[in-house]
Amino acid sequence: MAAYDAICFDLDMTLCESTQNSAHLLESTFDGTDCEQFCTPAELRAAVSDLSSTETAREFYDALFTEVAQRADVDPSVAPTLASEYLERQDPTAVQFRPGAKAALDHAIDRGQVGLITNGGRTMQTRKLRSLGIEDAFDVRVFTEPSAGISPKPSVAPFERALGELDVAPDAAIHVGDSLHADIAGANAMGLDSAWLDPGRDTSPNDHEPTYELASLESLATIV
Repeated sequence: MAAYDAICFDLDMTLCESTQNSAHLLESTFDGTDCEQFCTPAELRAAVSDLSSTETAREFYDALFTEVAQRADVDPSVAPTLASEYLERQDPTAVQFRPGAKAALDHAIDRGQVGLITNGGRTMQTRKLRSLGIEDAFDVRVFTEPSAGISPKPSVAPFERALGELDVAPDAAIHVGDSLHADIAGANAMGLDSAWLDPGRDTSPNDHEPTYELASLESLATIV
């Protein structure tokens, strides 16, 4: 096992997952408009990596549906309506721990400082943390706030903010996350060790190599 002064976690699909059915959520979103469904939940997720920084959940979903519409050769003017419908149906409090996540977080807390580095706005992500009962579990929480100079991962900005507040050098910390594009690429660029939590879905080929690969957070204790 490696010794680290700080262990940082991603939130969505790392520590927690939505209990809402993603296919039903997307289908009901399109049903609430006059637009025929032109994407799947997988295609929606795949478009996230091509988005620029956004400040609010509304801006994020406007940009996301615009991107997916363009990929499907659909008029992107439908994006704001879809974003509104999606946000009306989405419940940020409908979340649960991923397998082994609570035990992994408790293990990390027992070993030292713990950080949260999440690609999401403070308001929405805090509602998830509160629902899980871990709002105060972290020594530092870093959210996506472009106006404050914190662009989303893979930018090094959120990692710099977290390590600065923890007063920990990059080579003394590890980041745990499910996204090779965001979590692992960002950690690598910052000089942190990284643990990739395999999300169990197809991933596009990339050059971002994690320090460790985990089938689930149940095995985190074997590496830290």
